[in-house]
Amino acid sequence: MAQSNGDHSSAAKPPPTPSPLRFSKFFQSNMRILVTGGAGFIGSHLVDKLMENEKNEVIVADNYFTGSKDNLKKWIGHPRFELIRHDVTEPLLVEVDQIYHLACPASPIFYKYNPVKEIIGVRSCYDEGKRVAETLMFDYHRQHGIEIRIARIFNTYGPRMNIDDGRVVSNFIAQALRNEPLTVQAPGTQTRSFCYVSDMVDGLIKLMEGENTGPINIGNPGEFTMIELAENVKELINPKVEIKMVENTPDDPRQRKPDISKARELLKWEPKIKLKDGLPLMEEDFRLRLGVPRNN
Repeated sequence: MAQSNGDHSSAAKPPPTPSPLRFSKFFQSNMRILVTGGAGFIGSHLVDKLMENEKNEVIVADNYFTGSKDNLKKWIGHPRFELIRHDVTEPLLVEVDQIYHLACPASPIFYKYNPVKEIIGVRSCYDEGKRVAETLMFDYHRQHGIEIRIARIFNTYGPRMNIDDGRVVSNFIAQALRNEPLTVQAPGTQTRSFCYVSDMVDGLIKLMEGENTGPINIGNPGEFTMIELAENVKELINPKVEIKMVENTPDDPRQRKPDISKARELLKWEPKIKLKDGLPLMEEDFRLRLGVPRNN
């Protein structure tokens, strides 16, 4: 076997030079901020929060894996990369809890849990897109000195959710308002943890402003079964509606509850709004968009 010529050092690469904006605060500085996915549910609320500082210039675009890859490549390939690297805020990658294994044995899910995924399942393209996006972010961070922040977010709900997007909270509220049965996927004992969107945005802002790269779990550790959620929505909106059990989708995770100890310790953040207080706010938004007045 040929001997090494000594050109490849095993020493760790020194950390990249911090951006001059590292310690700038989003509500104190005049900043240009690109929000990919900023017209979506969480993104639009994040844009609203960032624009509370009238000096901020917020640009909205769309995103997913290809967006993450192309955005990073454009930064590196730009002839003014060194200037860009020091003049823009660090990228924030927001991932969902599907990056964790659908059969994760830990509850709550700790951010260091190493997901071993089913890579050819019917949901795999969604899950793997999230994993490879994190890999790309860290590769560009290590190789090119781009500062990054990575959030792993759990189920989020609130106004502006797509009414027919298939997510369980929006499904139940829309069905209750339409006098349709609340369709609970069997067995109904699977759990989710629901974070109100304003709490989520506050957590993302704190991560953006802080010094920790992540990944950091951001979500509400309050855990509910799907039956419990359906009963909450029924009691709140339409006590006469039926709860109907239906067949489950393949690879549906059985349990989702985040360990947010890292967010509490490093970001001094934890959610404030309980499910019973957040659901009525979402109900009002859905009533307005569906044209369903409240019967007094």
